[in-house]
Amino acid sequence: MDLANRNVVYLGGFGGIGQQCVQELLQKQLKSLAIFDLMENDKILSTWQQNYPQTDIFYHKVDITKKSNIEAAYKATSEHLNGHIDVVVNGMGLMNDRHIELTIEINLLGVIHSTLTALEYMSKPKGGQGGLIVNISSVAGLQPTPLMAIYSAAKTGVTTFTRAMANPFYFSHSGVGFITICPGFTNTALLDDIDNKTTFTYRTPMHDIFPMVKRQNANDCARNLIKSIEEGHNGDVLMLELGEITKVDIPEMWKPQLEQ
Repeated sequence: MDLANRNVVYLGGFGGIGQQCVQELLQKQLKSLAIFDLMENDKILSTWQQNYPQTDIFYHKVDITKKSNIEAAYKATSEHLNGHIDVVVNGMGLMNDRHIELTIEINLLGVIHSTLTALEYMSKPKGGQGGLIVNISSVAGLQPTPLMAIYSAAKTGVTTFTRAMANPFYFSHSGVGFITICPGFTNTALLDDIDNKTTFTYRTPMHDIFPMVKRQNANDCARNLIKSIEEGHNGDVLMLELGEITKVDIPEMWKPQLEQ
């Protein structure tokens, strides 16, 4: 997808990978960019607006754990644009297994509610023009991560949900494609203070391995995420690991047996 002159919604654009992704997106000459986040960063928003005057950049406060917040933000954005939404990136995330419900609400339920709400504005039968929804999972959504079992479960849910939404029948009906992004270990605050975020409080050998795992920087991850939006196809599951993009082919483990 050519991002020039597109209307983009980014959830979670004021921190971590999201902030770097917004910076990369703004270099693509977008028509507009709506940033949904819990807290506004006035300084960063003002800087973006000054540096990229050709793009209409605006913010909506969204508590991703509240469906009503999500619906209100999309409604206001649609009215603001007086047009269509081309791309949605669901990038809000929390990694802290000590907060079980919040981990599920932010990482999985929020993505589901945002996706289904976005479809109300993007789907062709609803009056939209189609587009692309990008859901950010994790390598923990590809491979179980015992140190963070709750986070891993939520991200596995994101991967499976997004793959299901990419079903060719849905795509032909709505005109909205889906891509799953699975970043590897990335240097952001998400990985800070890990000993107080694990599933269990007691120490394991995995605690010792964790700091030894190679990490990519957020800039490389962001550049590859934008490249994935530009070059990806409906149904792609893409791992962004150590500055590289790898398409993940997930094998079919089960097929329903039909009555003859």
